[in-house]
Amino acid sequence: MKKSSLILVLTAMAGAFFAFDLHQVLTLESLKTGLDSAKAHYAADPLLIAGMFFIIYVIVTGLSLPGAAVMSLAAGALFGLFWGSLIVSFASSIGATLAFLAARFILRDTVQNRFSDRLKTINKGIEKNGAFYLLSLRLVPVFPFFIINLLMGLTSIRTVTFYLVSQVGMLAATIVFINAGTQLAQLDSLSDVLSPAMIASLSLLGIFPLVAKKTVAIIQNRRIYARWQRPAKFDRNLIVIGGGAGGLVSSYIAAAVKAKVTLVEADRMGGDCLYTGCVPSKALIKSAKLAQQIRQGSRYGLDNAEPTLSFPKVMARIHQIIKAIEPHDSIERYTQLGVDVVSGHARIINPWTVEIRQPGGAITQLTTRSIIIATGARPRVPTLPGLDDVGYVTSDTLWEAFAKLDTAPERLVVLGGGPVGCELAQSFARLGSTVTQIQRGSRLMPREDEEVSTLVRHHLEQEGVQVLTGVQTLRCEREGDNTFIIIEDTEQSPTEKCGKKEHRIAFDQLLIAVGREPRLEGYGLEELGIETQRTVLTNDYLQTLYPNIFAAGDVAGPYQFTHTASHQAWYAAVNALFGHLKKFKVDYRVIPWSTFIDPEVARVGLNEQEAKAQEIDYETTRFEFKELDRAITDSATEGFVKVLTVPGKDRILGVTLVGEHAGELLAEFVLAMKHGLGLNKILGTIHTYPTWAEANKYAAGEWKRAHAPQSVLRGLQRYHRWRRG
Repeated sequence: MKKSSLILVLTAMAGAFFAFDLHQVLTLESLKTGLDSAKAHYAADPLLIAGMFFIIYVIVTGLSLPGAAVMSLAAGALFGLFWGSLIVSFASSIGATLAFLAARFILRDTVQNRFSDRLKTINKGIEKNGAFYLLSLRLVPVFPFFIINLLMGLTSIRTVTFYLVSQVGMLAATIVFINAGTQLAQLDSLSDVLSPAMIASLSLLGIFPLVAKKTVAIIQNRRIYARWQRPAKFDRNLIVIGGGAGGLVSSYIAAAVKAKVTLVEADRMGGDCLYTGCVPSKALIKSAKLAQQIRQGSRYGLDNAEPTLSFPKVMARIHQIIKAIEPHDSIERYTQLGVDVVSGHARIINPWTVEIRQPGGAITQLTTRSIIIATGARPRVPTLPGLDDVGYVTSDTLWEAFAKLDTAPERLVVLGGGPVGCELAQSFARLGSTVTQIQRGSRLMPREDEEVSTLVRHHLEQEGVQVLTGVQTLRCEREGDNTFIIIEDTEQSPTEKCGKKEHRIAFDQLLIAVGREPRLEGYGLEELGIETQRTVLTNDYLQTLYPNIFAAGDVAGPYQFTHTASHQAWYAAVNALFGHLKKFKVDYRVIPWSTFIDPEVARVGLNEQEAKAQEIDYETTRFEFKELDRAITDSATEGFVKVLTVPGKDRILGVTLVGEHAGELLAEFVLAMKHGLGLNKILGTIHTYPTWAEANKYAAGEWKRAHAPQSVLRGLQRYHRWRRG
């Protein structure tokens, strides 16, 4: 049946109900007047009357018509407490389910598509605890049942769950009404049935599911902790394992609220971001970009020139920058902030005890109320025959290895086409390496829109990077002093009759950049039974199997960014210290990220390929940097701002920026999305001229122009024509 047909049928049935004044029949006065006649008919043919009553009750509740309460009283008066309760219980549940299904069929898709972002949290909660929520509402007669039926139809709760919970949840109120119906003569109004005392009693019943849920949680926790002996007192409020972004922020927050916190780091404070990730890579990118600008001097009215490169000086500068930032994350600084910093390897030996093995061999055990695992991630190294024979570097090891070289690697193979692989491939090409980049997938940076991937590939190839996509890496080989990587096309060429063709690529250095994997081994997780599936499994509050053990950062996922590790760290620390009072769910609604190739690629929220995959309706607004005055003055006009919005509205679903300073420009959109500000607010904000940030305002202006009220403008045109005389 089509939606329009169902709407027509339901409207006709509801209209007939009121047109024939049937609503006047379902009143307390009419019930009292016609009760003797109804009893006579029931005595003559009980099955017929009971069946007709059942069908009418289903229709009334299914159409959400007034009168169900009066019919419940009638059931008590006619059939008695037992049979009346039985008939009404099933009829009301079936009718409620029909109303539920009608709302789902007619309205759910429209509502879910239009308000998809806002409903994500509700849908997730319904999926996880929908039965508890529904049961609580059913047990409290303050909430009209017909509204619950319709609203639940808009959610993702299963039909069978809705029916069964409704059958149980409405039973208490049903029995109250049926029992009142057996004493019909004593009732003057419906308010006599549900007195304030009765409503209060039933409302208290409504907290039963919540109490039950809490009781189940307590029982589960006791079972989880059953094999462990809880300490009588604790040495610490919190122990944090790992001194990267997640661990540093967690311990800082704990110290700021005067908790006694110990931070354990096995290597160097600051973690991968400081020593092998964000900091050294961005320093390298800056040097490489300057070298490229010298080559392109004519773009700025200068002569093109080949830069005089000193690769050792470039690498020395990187290490100097690391040393300049080191004090921000040092043991001394965090000790001053109130954190007890211990150098050593931590191992959780029970849910409240951490064993610390220090470099000198000393072993210390500390008890703690809560633990945060923030052990980070390391580069993933594929299982590849011959890899160890030829040698390789990763984004972790290249900084020390390449610091020993007199020149940039002459022939560099970069295995991986994600952000890290693209950043390093471009940088080393600019510093003089002949770079071959190998990507198994069909395009670089596959999480971005296809046009972004195409643009990135174009720039890399323009700067001399040989990009090979859609290929499978087979093995590595060494012949004397020469090393090779062997690849083959993932699809057989139509011209190849003998299967897929292998290609042999010679290299001097092989850089593995195929992603990162969390550090999970050696911390006692296996012995405690803490489940891991590529990352440590946590709930919405970052709790692991044990409610007092949390995880944050790369080890927890789902994002592997320094800023998301810091973001999670706040939730982990606050929940670890104050979760017994109030817990906070991690908010992943607005997560930005940037890839610092040239031109930069930055994004927040949905891009087009994600919106299509999730079947979310959207409109696209685009502003090209070639129209921006500041981009023209900087001779950097390639790129764009692309904004996805809700159709017909200025609410931002996502933004993709490609161009100079894209990562910086993104912040305004992140703020807008975080606080529910639309493009009209950005358009109404003064932006300094001439700046790159004006691009955001002009993108908002493009949206406004596309949504200008044409009828109003035509009226204004006629008005001004009249004013001219």
